[in-house]
Amino acid sequence: MKKRIFDPLGMSDTGFYLPSEKANRLVPVQQPENGTWARYPVTFYDPDYPIKGAKKFFSGGAGLSSTAKDYATFLQMYLNGGELNGKRLLSRTTVGAILSNQVGDLFAWDDGKGFGLAFGVLNEKGEAKGGSGSAGTFDWGGYFNTTYFADPQEKIIGVMMKQTRGTVSDDTSNYFRQLIYQALDD
Repeated sequence: MKKRIFDPLGMSDTGFYLPSEKANRLVPVQQPENGTWARYPVTFYDPDYPIKGAKKFFSGGAGLSSTAKDYATFLQMYLNGGELNGKRLLSRTTVGAILSNQVGDLFAWDDGKGFGLAFGVLNEKGEAKGGSGSAGTFDWGGYFNTTYFADPQEKIIGVMMKQTRGTVSDDTSNYFRQLIYQALDD
């Protein structure tokens, strides 16, 4: 991944494990506790894995540590049809397949979103609800409540990294997205 994705895109702050000189940049995972925030404990999953442990777990679908800038760079490559700064990582048709609904009418409910090969993808019904983007906007999130989206029509990207876990119920991600769309001024 480093050789074929991160280095070509200039994503110097993304990887499974942080080098010791960057370990102090990892924001601790927090959880609500008695009206305040407390460090999230080790459960089946150690939230400090990027800076300690055996450093031998390289998951294809989880476990990367990154920055908002690096992840926005990755999303920009998708908005550009698989290319960034003269480096092509994916073909235009591969990006099209990744960002197309791959589950069809699999679900009886339709909340305005389908699912591509790597992201949730907003459809026309989702666009009509308002506040979530244009049809084709793709998004997902991470285990510690990182959320991101990219809207190909508006050419905007939003990345929010929270580092929270547990019974965290807030609408920050929705408000973040709505505020970005409210700020658009043609």
